[in-house]
Amino acid sequence: MFLSRFLNPVTHGCVAIAYLLMNVIPTLGQEVRQQENEAKRAKRTQSYAERLGWGPKDRVVLFHTDDAGMSHASNLGAIKALEEGVAKSFSIMMPCSWVPEISEYVRNHPEVDAGVHLTLTSEWKNYRWRPILGEDTVPGLVDAEGYFWDNVAQVARNASPEHVEMEIRAQIKRAQAVGIPVTHIDSHMGALFQPVFVEKYIQVGIEMDLPILIAGGHLESIKKENPYTIPLLRGLAKEVWDAGLPVLDDVHTASYGWKPEEKTDQLIDYLKEMPPGVTEVILHCSVPEDQVFPEISGSGPTRYGDYQVMVDPRLHEFLEENNIHVTTWKELKARRKAILKK
Repeated sequence: MFLSRFLNPVTHGCVAIAYLLMNVIPTLGQEVRQQENEAKRAKRTQSYAERLGWGPKDRVVLFHTDDAGMSHASNLGAIKALEEGVAKSFSIMMPCSWVPEISEYVRNHPEVDAGVHLTLTSEWKNYRWRPILGEDTVPGLVDAEGYFWDNVAQVARNASPEHVEMEIRAQIKRAQAVGIPVTHIDSHMGALFQPVFVEKYIQVGIEMDLPILIAGGHLESIKKENPYTIPLLRGLAKEVWDAGLPVLDDVHTASYGWKPEEKTDQLIDYLKEMPPGVTEVILHCSVPEDQVFPEISGSGPTRYGDYQVMVDPRLHEFLEENNIHVTTWKELKARRKAILKK
């Protein structure tokens, strides 16, 4: 009698439906929800490199030299790191005395990646520079001697966002006026990443359609170097991306503090662990051919160490053997604009 209930076609069908409702369908539903959650999670964690057209496992690096225009040694370091090494980009400090030399180089080599290293500080004791607009126009940007403040805290304490915006616009326009096809903007000593100024920095880049040094991806290096900035960076990165400009996944700045003789090994060690995504590695390359630089700063050995890393064959071989892509700001912008056209 008990078995006949299940052998009866009608009863058997009811039992099968009940089984489906109680076991199969909930399981399928869980699998569908799991797949949906995985898809959402994948979308949330998609790197900016992926959004720019690289694969999910691709590691992309932009080797960038800061402080071109500051001195003859800095100009030579930036140029040689680009021509003889793996560096692909540099940015120029427009208020500094050696800008004419690097400007002439860029005019003669318009293919290079040349940005403006937006400058609001003048940190050395015996060699200093002033705002392009002059102290009467932007008085909050200068100290008692009429030079930029020598530290970021003083800039944040004394300068208004309006004066900062005026000065950085003037620096970009000066670069363009002397024939530099500006490829990107970034910030000397990170002054423009102060919360009081950063919106102006972003606003100017967006309005002028200039790629902006900003990262909002995995931020593994920034988590170690400046973890408190991460919430701010992620929000700004989204704003920049939504405005049609490229965004980095991370920025690495630690090489300045490494021992010169250990820099190649340390950079290779870093690159071995670098997550997929697009990362800018910031360096400060100079060469000791300039006898004046030691009178400016004691940082010559670490800057020469950065240059030596860029031209070290071991680094070049490592990049090729590990299929690490080396990019430029020009390429990043082109990829972003190509996506917008689709």
